[in-house]
Amino acid sequence: MRIKKLYACLANEPIVDGHTVVVWKEKVTDLHLLTRKNYEYLMERVNEIRSAMLKALGVKKVYLLYMDEAKQVHWHLVPRYNTKGVKNLMQKPEKIRDFSLDDKIRKCLSIKI
Repeated sequence: MRIKKLYACLANEPIVDGHTVVVWKEKVTDLHLLTRKNYEYLMERVNEIRSAMLKALGVKKVYLLYMDEAKQVHWHLVPRYNTKGVKNLMQKPEKIRDFSLDDKIRKCLSIKI
């Protein structure tokens, strides 16, 4: 999904199926450097994508992870299936092979792209 200021896609090496990354397009090294307006825009989109993931994947929880090691503002949205808490995040990532969840999540988005 591409919108004016960000893009979202399935993670290249997902922790679990459906692990999605939302990336701010403009080079911004840390979340606190976004203007309030841009931060609110980003978080509204993250919430819309999270809601679509809940519906499309049939899960009750999607973890939001912000890590700034890449020095680029981005969120990881990680669905919780059967493993709760930090154990869900400790699964070994593997290279993505099946992109079918992308279409499934996209169909559940309330925003048109």
